Amino acid sequence: MADSFTIPLRPLVEQQDRPDTLPVEIAQINKQWGSFRDVNEDVLRSKIAEEEARDGAPSEDDDQETSDVDTTERLEQLYKRRADITQFAMQSHMETMFALDFISLLLSKHAPRQAETSMSAFLKQVAPVGSLNSEVVNPPPKPESATKDLSIVSRGWRTQNFNSAANKLLNASSRLEGEITSETRYWNEVLAIKEKGWKVCRLPRERQALGVQYGFLEATPVFRDRGLASLRRAEDGSLILDKGLVPSGSRFVRVRVQQGSRVSTSSNPTGSNSTDTETIEQRILQARDSVFEEELFHELVREARSMASSGVTTRENLIRIPASDELEIHLDLVDSNDESLQADQNASQQDCVLADGLAHSIRLLLAFAHRQNMQRRTQTPPPLTTKRRHTPEYHLLRPALAYLQHLSNVRWLESYFSDIFGVLRSSGLEPPEHTANTFSTWKQIRLSPSVPTVEALVEKFLGPIESVFRGKLLTPNSSFAVTIRTNLSGPPLGTLFDVSFDLSTVSDLKSPGRLGLKDEVEAAITHLLLLDVVSNIASRDISTKNVDSPDITVSKMRKWDAVYPHLGELLMSSENSEKHRKLKVSLSRSELALSSYFVRNIDGVGRGAQERPSLHSQPHSWKSPPTSTSTLDDNSSMMDFVIAQAFRDE
Repeated sequence: MADSFTIPLRPLVEQQDRPDTLPVEIAQINKQWGSFRDVNEDVLRSKIAEEEARDGAPSEDDDQETSDVDTTERLEQLYKRRADITQFAMQSHMETMFALDFISLLLSKHAPRQAETSMSAFLKQVAPVGSLNSEVVNPPPKPESATKDLSIVSRGWRTQNFNSAANKLLNASSRLEGEITSETRYWNEVLAIKEKGWKVCRLPRERQALGVQYGFLEATPVFRDRGLASLRRAEDGSLILDKGLVPSGSRFVRVRVQQGSRVSTSSNPTGSNSTDTETIEQRILQARDSVFEEELFHELVREARSMASSGVTTRENLIRIPASDELEIHLDLVDSNDESLQADQNASQQDCVLADGLAHSIRLLLAFAHRQNMQRRTQTPPPLTTKRRHTPEYHLLRPALAYLQHLSNVRWLESYFSDIFGVLRSSGLEPPEHTANTFSTWKQIRLSPSVPTVEALVEKFLGPIESVFRGKLLTPNSSFAVTIRTNLSGPPLGTLFDVSFDLSTVSDLKSPGRLGLKDEVEAAITHLLLLDVVSNIASRDISTKNVDSPDITVSKMRKWDAVYPHLGELLMSSENSEKHRKLKVSLSRSELALSSYFVRNIDGVGRGAQERPSLHSQPHSWKSPPTSTSTLDDNSSMMDFVIAQAFRDE
């Protein structure tokens, strides 16, 4: 074969005065120093410093020659070199266009349309398309040995290519079989998730991927968007629940009950911890529970901030709820894997039940709020306005706090009635039994066919709570009623006591109505019972034997007059102006005390020096359990003391 013919692409440059042209120098510089992109001022200065250190410092003559160069000569050199660069670039472009036209004209014989697109306009005018052709020159005949060797080599290449193709097909078959197995397992697990009720859909921002909706559509937008996770496929075809930036560990809202200064119990964690051996459904359940718990704590914090007037405080990851004087509830969001979540073994069963009940109640109320959101969403929306509608906080803490406050008030009132009626019984009186209808509003739930039973029950829990205490008095046809009403969902907030009396013997007695303080309620009921005791004493006709001579019967009847019933004072008049006797009755939660005095004025107004205690009687008191400090018999009753004082003259 003839030697290959090469065409130089670099244009011929005439010899000039300088031995090398600018392109040659540029090529030499690139080979010696590298590309111009890597050359900067620091590199050049370092190279100059190295040359000076090697060759010595420049002489004064060189500096003088350099300074003598004219500025105009430098500019002329710069322009000349720039012109050389431009001419070289244009000449290279021209040679390239000539080569392109030559190749295009050569190819136009076989592919005219494709070659015509790369031909220049001048070539199209001077040379018709397809006018240049090329032929393959027949090579000299090859010897038989060379032909045989070529045949053997060709057969070997074909055999090798067939083996390579077979291996590739087998590998592709194995890979395809593995892909089919993985895809089958993946779709079987996806279908299993869908058959169990989970919603499987495409991801909004990644339409080629599938996702599972495990969150709650009626939650706030932040937690609603976090309730969608993608279902990725592992190498073996198993499902991977990709939750993005959501923490993988499970979290839950912990409820603790503090009695005094010691935390006595805590509620147990909900759900199960996530491990590698669990199924995809258990991981989905764990993710759903975690999102639900985080939303629950978020809503609890929102509500707690609006309940600052009720004493509820928030600090970092803790909510404090003062339920009563000695009871405080703590709520915080903790990890399920925390080793410090062990409950106190010395906690009382009542506190454990209270903590668990509160934990379940706030979760039920959040689920009820989701259902209410769904019902509002299905209804006709209100008219559009420019004013942004405020989203109210869910009532999660208010019902629980209202229940605890109401329960504390009910127990206090029961304890008060037990103490004061115990004092009256210890004095020998027999007050009628009172009845307590606690949480009466919850017992009067009327179920509607159009409202589910669960919603009807929860709606009652969100409403006001009422308990009614009713009872009879010692005075016939007399009664009292105390209604405790607690409402934290709407005004009036807090607990109110509605105290009403019906005592016919006291004409100017009026019911106090609604009271807000326990001290006021205790004072009003104590005053009512004092009036009842005074009316009971005044309503009895006293007839007894003489104390000094029991055999002599006194036929004269005596009676105590309630001159100042509100002060607990009764008066028994006598023919002797110095022998008017006054009976003083005082009643409290822990004691009933009676004392008698002589007064000079029959109207009982005389006080101070005009009143003096009886010399033959001392103040007598009764407590619960019965104790006595008087000189009478310890088993004496109040009426025995009253009768004794009525017939004792001094």
